[in-house]
Amino acid sequence: MPGDRQRETRTVSGLAFHHLGVACRNLDAEARALAVLGYAQEGEEFVDPIQGIRGRFLTGPGPRLEILVALGDSQVLAPWLRSGVKIYHQAFEVDELESSIAKLESQRGKLMSAPVPAVAFGGRRICFVMMPNLMLVELIESRSPAAPHR
Repeated sequence: MPGDRQRETRTVSGLAFHHLGVACRNLDAEARALAVLGYAQEGEEFVDPIQGIRGRFLTGPGPRLEILVALGDSQVLAPWLRSGVKIYHQAFEVDELESSIAKLESQRGKLMSAPVPAVAFGGRRICFVMMPNLMLVELIESRSPAAPHR
C-alpha cells in the first residue's frame, strides 16, 4: 500500500541448510530417544570449550540434528532447558560470513556472538544471530575445497 513503510528485504545469498540445534541434559539418553525415530550418530562426538558445549551430529529421516549438552558450569544452554525448549537454533553454511552477518543485521538481526572457530566444523568460524522473530540462527563459514565435510 502507498504510505506503508516496509523495510526492503535483503536475502542472504549462498545459504545452505546444515542442521537444527537441540539442547539436552544427557547426550546418551537423547540419542536413544532419537534412535526410535531412525536417527543415528554421524561422525565423532566433539567437545568445544570456546562454545562451552559437548555434542554429536545425528542423521535420520528428517533434518540433521546437533544434540548438545553444556560443559561443566557453562550456562550456554540453560535458558532453553529452563523454558523447556529443545530445538533452539537452525544452522546454515554461508559463502561469506561477514556479508551474511551484515545482511541479517540490516534486517534487525542481532549478533549474539562474534565469529569464533568451532571444533565441530574443523576450525571454521561460526556465529549466532537472533532474528527479530526470535529465531536463533547459526551461521557456519563455508568449507574450503580442501576441508573435510562435517
